[in-house]
Amino acid sequence: MSQRSDLTSGESVDKLRLIVRVARMYHERGMRQADIADTLGLSQAGVSRLLRSAADQGVVRTVVVSPPGIHSDVEDALAERYHLTDVVVLDDEDQPEHAATLLRGLGSAAASHLETAFRSGDLIGVSTWSETLLAAVETMQPAKAAGASQVVQLMGGIGDPRSQVQATRLTARLAELTGATPLFVRAPGLVGSAEARLSLLRDPAVLEVSQAWQQLSAVLVGIGSLEPSPLLQLSGNAVAEEEISRLRALGAVGDICQRFFDENGVHVDAGLGERTIGISVDQLRTVPRRIAVAGGERKYTAVRAAVRGRWITALITDIATARHLLEEP
Repeated sequence: MSQRSDLTSGESVDKLRLIVRVARMYHERGMRQADIADTLGLSQAGVSRLLRSAADQGVVRTVVVSPPGIHSDVEDALAERYHLTDVVVLDDEDQPEHAATLLRGLGSAAASHLETAFRSGDLIGVSTWSETLLAAVETMQPAKAAGASQVVQLMGGIGDPRSQVQATRLTARLAELTGATPLFVRAPGLVGSAEARLSLLRDPAVLEVSQAWQQLSAVLVGIGSLEPSPLLQLSGNAVAEEEISRLRALGAVGDICQRFFDENGVHVDAGLGERTIGISVDQLRTVPRRIAVAGGERKYTAVRAAVRGRWITALITDIATARHLLEEP
């Protein structure tokens, strides 16, 4: 009774009957507005107004039903909770908990997102030593729109030849997919002294990259736990065990591009910054769009710290990690 009163409060019964008739012809029978106008002797503009009235009066109600495996509610809640502009959640509940399976799943989810994430003229930075990002670009399809400008490595890309080829392929492939030109850091990611770092930064090839770091419009990064990934370890650019112990004592739980942070996302240096050839903390955190791909139990603490500290603006992760983040007090 109350619903009928609401519907008829502003319209006559005859007008409401016409609204319902037009709405059913359009939504249930799939008729075009022009055909409805001819059938009922109305103008097409009149039919359009009646359809708008159907929505305003509650005669037509839109309901969005997410298909199985799509977690839009979780994505929206996570974005709001941690002030992120975008979240993509991988549905992996039915898959076995295996690092390789998770890596492929996150790579595939990232690939779908990245195909439309970049804009014409973008200057994109990319993590150098990330197996997950490599999995993403191997799956990603070429951009259909106008291309990005450059894809730039975010830290030194020289290391053990077995891993260096992977780092080079990651940057080159992302550049190819986005229509950009690649820019490599022709230096190690971690050197032995502050003097060695300063000397390399004066090299014209490295100087060109460091200037590009100041102009980035988007970055694509992984989130590392305190223990280095196999690819980074193989490269020879990983932090030594004694330095990891010192970082741990200072409260560090993870990193992005070898820039470490504690559980609240506060930067922890431990003297490594003066030996690291890569984008600085300030340069990284001022990039407008910072897309991270990471998940799994091993990286949970690091992912939580990264979103708490607002190191990133967008997150691609798995459903277990996403739900765990939402359960945080």
